Amino acid sequence: MSQAIGSSERAVNGLLSVAHVLEEPRLARLYTYILREGEVTVDTITADLETPRTTAYADTGTLVELGLLTRDESKKTHTYTATPIKLTTNLDGDTYTITPTLIEAVGQTSNDQDLAFVVERYGLGKLAAAVTYAVPYVDGEMTERVAARELDLQPAVGIAVLHALQEVIQEMHTHDPYFDQIRNARTEAVNHDS
Repeated sequence: MSQAIGSSERAVNGLLSVAHVLEEPRLARLYTYILREGEVTVDTITADLETPRTTAYADTGTLVELGLLTRDESKKTHTYTATPIKLTTNLDGDTYTITPTLIEAVGQTSNDQDLAFVVERYGLGKLAAAVTYAVPYVDGEMTERVAARELDLQPAVGIAVLHALQEVIQEMHTHDPYFDQIRNARTEAVNHDS
């Protein structure tokens, strides 16, 4: 197989893998949990995430098939590690990078009503936009009211979403190797005004 065919196939398969995880909050949550923990067993997953054993086996198997997890079968008890992913897309000159931080935000939609509401009502794109505003909000570079207004959400909804994303941003800042490539609404606004 030529290198061009191999890299094209790998790129499209990677895109599909990321899309699959973004559509399944349970898989997203499991993926980022393993990324944060480093190396885990199914027993650890079932205990920490309070997940049935069969679900943990099925979900880790799916993530291995998608190429997002690696299973080490050299030990009696298999261990899993996550491969940090980054997907950059360019649409009409506008570039956006999906990193584990957005995947963690998606994973939290199963536990957080405010995040779930935004995805259900406005779509995954609005959650991605909220992450770009949550970064400067958490860093103290933007007030919650300005961020909520810029997100074009009702103030109470926008503020609730920013509060829900605060923990995601703080947690993933140390675990997402591509965190610095997340679009920052404050930086974008400054660059746009220049």
